[in-house]
Amino acid sequence: MTTLSIVLLAAGQGTRMQSKKQKILHDVGGKPMVSHIFDASESVSYVRPVLVIGIGGDGVRNLIGERADYVLQSEQLGTGHATMMAQPILQGKTDQVIVTYGDMPLLKEETLRQLADQQAQSGAAIVMLTVLGEPESTFGRIVRAEDGGVLEILEHAQAKKRPNPEKWLGIRELNVGVYCFDADWLWNNIEKIPVKQARNGPEYYLTDMVEIAVEQGKRVEAIITDDPDECLGAGTRREMVAVEQAFRRRAVNRWLDQGVTIVDPASTFIDPDVVIGQDSVIWPNTYLQGQTVIGEDCVIGPNSIVRDSQVADGCIIEQSVLENKIIIASVRLRPLTHLS
Repeated sequence: MTTLSIVLLAAGQGTRMQSKKQKILHDVGGKPMVSHIFDASESVSYVRPVLVIGIGGDGVRNLIGERADYVLQSEQLGTGHATMMAQPILQGKTDQVIVTYGDMPLLKEETLRQLADQQAQSGAAIVMLTVLGEPESTFGRIVRAEDGGVLEILEHAQAKKRPNPEKWLGIRELNVGVYCFDADWLWNNIEKIPVKQARNGPEYYLTDMVEIAVEQGKRVEAIITDDPDECLGAGTRREMVAVEQAFRRRAVNRWLDQGVTIVDPASTFIDPDVVIGQDSVIWPNTYLQGQTVIGEDCVIGPNSIVRDSQVADGCIIEQSVLENKIIIASVRLRPLTHLS
């Protein structure tokens, strides 16, 4: 049995969010941003996920509690340095380590498993997640060898300086910052990451682990995600809008595929933990939130909010608000009802 641990980099303060609280504590998709990726990580990790937090990270501790182990990155010296902070806790504990960011709430459990399975089967030092993007993207480009292995992550600024920059900038496969490492290889080599001078001072970049592996003749592989929404992060409030819309698309498509009618997806809001029974109809301007369960053959909306409630089969709820309620089968609520 191959064992996996997960490191979530969560030390950034998110100053671009213009907020009094850390960006990963802002709600998207019905709960704090970091909760989504933590839940996915917890479901696949052999040991408790490790959260790398910064000074003032009490909000994350209070949210996740004892479900995680925590390490402090007291100085913001880059992603490589942040990963180093987890070494004392994890070295020798598991066969694999996935490292990613705490602000990638759409990353799925299935994708984490896919990365781990690929690493176990191939024996690669690193298996990374990539996405097909557009030429104007500022993400690092993935340069592959003829056999499909990864040769390098070519950063956008470096690509612009190379001869024939259009060739390099035209590479559509992009790095998104999710890596599955052979654990022994990672911990034995992470201190080889060179320090580089960045705009805000010295930094150690985790991406340099790819160059270290290639120089050693180790295999580096990449899996292209078939769901580009997984790669969305939210560093600003504008970016949070795109993430929220992606959660809505995901929820709507899930329930459409399972026999639920959603009359107007653009005006319907369904949180990820909501459950909806077959042949129910969801009308516009409806919000299904929290731990809500809707039975079969129900009609919900228009203009309704159902929050943390259970609605049995065959109910009709129009222009009403339910909060923390249980509704028995075949009930029709009068419009403008508010039960809480």
